[in-house]
Amino acid sequence: MLEFLEQEQISRELLDGIRTYRAQYPTEPALQSRVPQPHYHYYGKEVWEAAIAALLCGENLLLAGSKATGKNVLAENLAQAFGRPAWDVSFHVSMDAAGLIGMDTFENGQVTFRPGPVYLCAKYGGFGVLDEINMAKNEALAVLHAALDFRRAIDVPGYARMEVHPAARFIGTMNYGYAGTRELNEALTSRFVVIQMPPIDEADLNRLLDKEFPTMEKKYRGQFVQLFLDLQKKCESAEISSKALDLRGMLDALRMIRCGVNAGTALSMGITNKAFDGYERGLICDVIAARIPAKLDRSRLFSD
Repeated sequence: MLEFLEQEQISRELLDGIRTYRAQYPTEPALQSRVPQPHYHYYGKEVWEAAIAALLCGENLLLAGSKATGKNVLAENLAQAFGRPAWDVSFHVSMDAAGLIGMDTFENGQVTFRPGPVYLCAKYGGFGVLDEINMAKNEALAVLHAALDFRRAIDVPGYARMEVHPAARFIGTMNYGYAGTRELNEALTSRFVVIQMPPIDEADLNRLLDKEFPTMEKKYRGQFVQLFLDLQKKCESAEISSKALDLRGMLDALRMIRCGVNAGTALSMGITNKAFDGYERGLICDVIAARIPAKLDRSRLFSD
């Protein structure tokens, strides 16, 4: 990962800061399996530098932005760059304080404490990825306040107060407009520094496809890049919903084409069919048809 960051021309001072951090806080061998090994790299020098600087300063990060901006990819990349074990917390309306910190359980004939992901992250100095944090109930998140601010501590009712490990950081992600999301309250927001994640641009999307599908014919790679950008523009102008703006779906479609499915079927499965309104599906089909032939198959798309 550090080699990749050097290729991205990340500031030398920041890279030296990461190396110092890693030397100061080596990961325990038992936790090495928790250090993420991301499948994708995040591309974007300015965002990288802002995120690294914040974490080196001991801040917690909130990555906010629309769909397909790489929030979770960046969070995983940061954990790997800093060499820290990561705990993922997927928020939902039923997540409560006990689910975050831990709860009592009955084991071997006695009551014991079963720690939750936030407790473990704080104890071992991990990176806690708080996914879709704006879907959680405010009363559940209130238990994080002391862990996220200058107190850096967790009080577990009935147990001792635990100081948060100095290497621990928390990275929240939030997407506007998803069903079930809400505004974060000011008390929680003030405990993060916020990065507004920009949409992936043409050059970075080209790099992503080139790395993921190195044998893809260059002319078609350009068409898939433009297809995604066309869908992005349609979403921004509210002609279609964000359901079709699915970078994962496009990558899945390309993998299916590589496995032998024609482009029309693969793109329907990966993108078009995620919109459940017939009129919207028609608009998406028109955007796709303008860029990608439905009969395009593996032999023409890939050179291997």
